[in-house]
Order: sequence, then C-alpha cells, then structure tokens
Amino acid sequence: MRLAVFLLSAAIIALPAAAQEKPTLSAEAQALLARIDARSGDIAEVAGALWDYAEVGYKEEKSSGLLKDRLRAEGFSIEEGVAGIPTAFVASFGSGGPVIAILAEFDALPGINQDRQASRAPIDGKGAGHACGHNLFGAGSLGAAIAVKEWLAQTKTPGTIRLYGTPAEEGGSGKVYMVREGLFKDVDFAIHWHASDENSAEAETTLANRSAK
Repeated sequence: MRLAVFLLSAAIIALPAAAQEKPTLSAEAQALLARIDARSGDIAEVAGALWDYAEVGYKEEKSSGLLKDRLRAEGFSIEEGVAGIPTAFVASFGSGGPVIAILAEFDALPGINQDRQASRAPIDGKGAGHACGHNLFGAGSLGAAIAVKEWLAQTKTPGTIRLYGTPAEEGGSGKVYMVREGLFKDVDFAIHWHASDENSAEAETTLANRSAK
C-alpha cells in the first residue's frame, strides 16, 4: 500500500515534469515519500479499522465517517451525503486549478469474512468482509490525498486536491449517481488504484459501469 500511496501522490506533484522522457526520483519526491512513511502507522490503522467494519454498499456509515473525520482533522472541507447517498462525500483542499480527484472505495462484500491473519480464519456471525481489498483502497487514497495537501500547503502551489468517497462499488454503481449529479464536471483528471498481488503503474482505460437504475 505504501507504493500505491506514493504513486498516487507523486504522479500529481510531478505533472509539470511529465514531458521528461526519463523522470528520476527528485528531492521533492523523496521528501514526499518520507512524509508518507511518517504517516504509515496512521494509514495502516485506518486500513485495519475499515477491515473490521466491513460494511456493504450504501451502509458504510462507520467507514465513511472514519475517512471524513481524518480528512477534517487535516483541514479538508467536506461535502457530505452527495448525490443523495448518505455515505458518499467529497473532501476538498486548496483553491483554483488544476482540480485533481483521488477516488476512495471502502465497501465490503457480503457472504465472506476473515480475521486479521494470513491463514483462513472466518469470524462466526459476521456477514461481510473485504475480499477485494477496499479497506486498503480507502486508506491508501486517504494517505495520498493528505500527502498532496501537505505539498500544496508547503509549496503554496495553486490547485485543488479532492478525495471522493465513492460507496457501493461492489454492484451498487455508487459512482454513476455521483457522475449524474455533476460532481466531476470541473475535475481536470481523476486517479484510481486498486489492491493487487503485484506492484505496477499503468495508464489505460477500462469499460466502466456507466448505468444504474
């Protein structure tokens, strides 16, 4: 997850140098990585809490609340209940452009659960779990948004960083309603990541779910 947080935040602050053919890890990027490392314990704590909450789509009250509390403490302004979804939110810091969006998912899957250990250890009576790693998704995106916010504040660079709390990815089409509401209209670009069994960075398009009832 450390790499995912770094790639998300470093990609944003490196935009002015995007034309370089062979970018290197600048002193600024190294400082960013150091800030991420300094917060690694806090981000891991959030990931663990989201794992324990394991709330299914549109019912992520504790998960959404935890992310919003952490963002408020870092100086983000929060727009809650967007698109008519109680657990959806948009957290913003900065002003002007470019407007950069980082997506954060945090919903769990029904019918499967697991204790915090590598071997199979289901929890009796618990009806949902993070089989798709959205606890890492939400926590990693939180860490990246905070790192970029600190960079904006320190360097006095114009721009806005937003964390979009996007509920119900697992079959609930939460983002569709947020797009319909026009919440992404002024966004210059959005960054998304996902937990996997390998570390990689790719620029590609996918066929997203574009409709919902």
